[in-house]
Parts: sequence; C-alpha cells; structure tokens
Amino acid sequence: MSEYTDYLHDVFERFGPITAHRMFGGHGIYHDGLMFALVSDETLYLKADAENVGDFEREGLGPFEYDKGGKVIQIAYYQAPEDLFEDRELAAAWARRSFDAALRAQAGKRKSRT
Repeated sequence: MSEYTDYLHDVFERFGPITAHRMFGGHGIYHDGLMFALVSDETLYLKADAENVGDFEREGLGPFEYDKGGKVIQIAYYQAPEDLFEDRELAAAWARRSFDAALRAQAGKRKSRT
C-alpha cells in the first residue's frame, strides 16, 4: 500500500473500517467487502449514482476518466472534495453516501440476474 491509501484509514475513521486492494495501477477502497471508492494517481474518487451525483456536480468535481485505446472512458466514481481530508465528519458523510450508491448498484445487479 502507499502512504496515501494508508492515510485513508484515518480520513474515514468515523465512517468505519476500510481496506485497500490493488487494482489497475491504483487501489479499490472497500467497506464491509464492498468497493465505495478508488484511488488513482494519489487522487481519491467516490462512488456516484443518480441519487448522489448532484453532490459532486455542485462542488464542481469531475468523474474518473481513463483512456482505452484512444477513447476516454468515464466510470461512476467522482473526485472527492478536498475538505473531507481535514474534516472527519464530512469524510464520513461523503463515504456513507458513496457506500449507499455502491449498495444500490449491487442490488441492481442482483435484480438483473433474476
């Protein structure tokens, strides 16, 4: 792990325990076995969906993007606000909303399989 991902344990201490797992050159950040955030190039991104994407947009925060064969791909993770690194309650609130988005996504996958 990197110092950055290690530091996230402190950032999210009021949200609850997290784990970080390497993936695609970055790290997935998990709570209760469910990925709610990712780290790429020492930048934290949080899970977004239709219910919480407005929170990110109001803050002027953009989505995670990567290049795949010359095409820019966006996924449902948005850059975390810088303020949450200084305010543990704010970090917990953002983490809860993103974890809830991850739960909704997981529930949607289960429904589509049945």
